Amino acid sequence: MVERYAREEMSKHWTQHARYAAWLEVEKAAVKAWNKIGLIPDEDCKKIVENATFSVERIEEIEAVTKHDLIAFNTSVSESLGDESRWFHYGMTSSDAVDTGVALQMRDSLTIIIEDVKMLMESIKKRAEEHKFTLMVGRSHGIHGEPITFGLTLAVWYDEVARHLKNLEETMEVISVGQISGAMGNFAHAPLELEELAMAELGLKPEPCSNQVIHRDRYARLATALGLLASSVEKFAVQVRHLQRTEVYEAEEYFAKGQKGSSAMPHKRNPILTENITGLCRMIRAYSIPAMENVALWHERDISHSSTERFWLPDAFITTDFMLHRMNSVIANLTVMPENMMKNLNLTGGLVFSQRVLLELPLQGVSREDAYRIVQRNAMKVWEEIGQGKPTTNEKGESLYLNHLLADEELRSKLSEEQIRECFNYDYYTKNVDAIFNRVFAKNS
Repeated sequence: MVERYAREEMSKHWTQHARYAAWLEVEKAAVKAWNKIGLIPDEDCKKIVENATFSVERIEEIEAVTKHDLIAFNTSVSESLGDESRWFHYGMTSSDAVDTGVALQMRDSLTIIIEDVKMLMESIKKRAEEHKFTLMVGRSHGIHGEPITFGLTLAVWYDEVARHLKNLEETMEVISVGQISGAMGNFAHAPLELEELAMAELGLKPEPCSNQVIHRDRYARLATALGLLASSVEKFAVQVRHLQRTEVYEAEEYFAKGQKGSSAMPHKRNPILTENITGLCRMIRAYSIPAMENVALWHERDISHSSTERFWLPDAFITTDFMLHRMNSVIANLTVMPENMMKNLNLTGGLVFSQRVLLELPLQGVSREDAYRIVQRNAMKVWEEIGQGKPTTNEKGESLYLNHLLADEELRSKLSEEQIRECFNYDYYTKNVDAIFNRVFAKNS
């Protein structure tokens, strides 16, 4: 893990101590289950549950000799016990403790991620309501299209994150499974009842058929769910970066007092947070590759998955948690500039209203081909004038495009001046915003 991108609330679940603590929790659950079944005496069970402990330093010392971390762990724990240690890890294989312990770590970590996602959704919703009718230009291919509102942009983000929330909640069910099925998963040395009792103690479901390991398609489901979430957050970050470009400047990351943007250029205010988020999202998405490759193990198991999981599991959770908190801060503190949004909306001299005019002509009996020809030829004149640096409005403040349309005799034979001017009404483009918001926020409330 990179400490720079780690929050204590999440990273504490992935320390070496946390790893061994999860194993110990599983081992104690197995001891309690054996006691209920009648194998382990009450007194021995009590001693193990109350006294079993470990030392990370001692485990590392033993592992240097054994070359096996689970055996080193068992030895360290046994040193904290008396004769009752004979029941510790009884009838279990390494993966019973390791995989079930990881399930506990994943479950607790995913709980944090889910809460992070809900936090992000609330921030997006708040800003969406704030800018529900803040007009801006919608762009496709980076080129001005038609008027939208910034609130609609944020509503899209909210709806997208809501899908990820559902995916993560379903993924929680997929990963919250454990096992105590013994070597090869055949339950030869431990009854199914033992596993059921132990999993109930841990708040997990038993893996129906484990053949020694928890199947890695479950882990891959987690990795891809986090990767998909990261892809959407990257989408939001890239949008903010675009909006902060000097030529656009419709929104900006909050620039704190005393903050510096460049060592050489004192004027700079750079979108460093969303640039950072973009990079973090690339890393999170990359973790899905080893996770999916881990699904294919030799026969009942090998440990080719083990080394990759020591990397990607902690880093995926820790980085995702950090990324979500940073994105939440960006959105909550984003400086939005409605005046610049309106200025940019008018930048193309009224061309954003071209489709409105196009759709009026067929109502007057004009073919779509002729309507498109009339509307486009006037639009091309405006593009040429914009390219020559001419003003986009006349002395009356009327747009270039409106002027050209009003002067087009073929168009005027079909539409009156009033009808043409009505096509340049912004209210036409916001008339369904309330209905769209109701679709998005009512279904996710």
